[in-house]
Amino acid sequence: MRSPAGRRGSRFTGRHSHSLEPVTTTRRRRAVLLRLAVLVVAVGAGAALVTGATRTPAGSADEVTAVTSPPVALSSPVPSTSPGSPSVVVPSPVPVLRESGPVPSSGPGRFDYDDRTGPVLGAAGDARRYRVAVESGAGVDAGEFALAVRAALAGPGSWVDSGRLRLRQVETASRYDFTVYLATATTAGRMCAAGGVDIRIGGRPYTSCRAPGKVIINLDRWRQSVPHYVEAEVPLSLYRAYVINHEVGHELGNRHERCPGRGEPAPVMMQQTLFLKGCVANPWPYLDGKRYAGPPL
Repeated sequence: MRSPAGRRGSRFTGRHSHSLEPVTTTRRRRAVLLRLAVLVVAVGAGAALVTGATRTPAGSADEVTAVTSPPVALSSPVPSTSPGSPSVVVPSPVPVLRESGPVPSSGPGRFDYDDRTGPVLGAAGDARRYRVAVESGAGVDAGEFALAVRAALAGPGSWVDSGRLRLRQVETASRYDFTVYLATATTAGRMCAAGGVDIRIGGRPYTSCRAPGKVIINLDRWRQSVPHYVEAEVPLSLYRAYVINHEVGHELGNRHERCPGRGEPAPVMMQQTLFLKGCVANPWPYLDGKRYAGPPL
């Protein structure tokens, strides 16, 4: 894969250098802002997996033009309880871009399951049941991973927004349609290859994949995101929502798509792990309540 080069990724404020934008583009970006804000709250409240994280400064990134994400205030004044006293400035949390520390590159190939039944996601439509599993020794709790998966699939903006689909996590012994796995790179590479998918970049298992009945998330990507996301300061929680919705999208029968135009939100079925091609990072298949897609690849 080409090393990042070219235009500098914008900081994660959602601002753009263009003075005039089409109304549809503005509405789409606002819709993404709202959904990303909801995701950050959901993941932060119920599915935070990060214990020791680092924040990488913005840098140049090939084909990254902007980041669609909620503005982050550097500080917020909190009025003092004493009249006449100066306001206290409380720093806002710094967004996590990637986790620090070593990531296991291989494991035993055995999985620990989150053996719980979750709520029904979606109001109507066909019901698809899924299980959640984490490879033993990956250093991620299966229950926490399950919460992050649920946050991504619940939306708003996820696949269930079609009104024709419902998703629900089920316990291991129940009937299910597919399983969402979090696996080390070596195990993910082996599982994907068995399903006919080569996830290697430069000879190493790099991406995630979908094999029949299996959504396989690469632990490297789950913990470290990808360089062009990090350099453009896209929060790790948003990359995680993207990779879940992208691979589940394959399980639902969707194929890869292309960027519809520079500065537009990237379709969730675009291979955002590899590039953005001038589009704006976006983890959602539905924007403004409508299916958002790009040209077929």
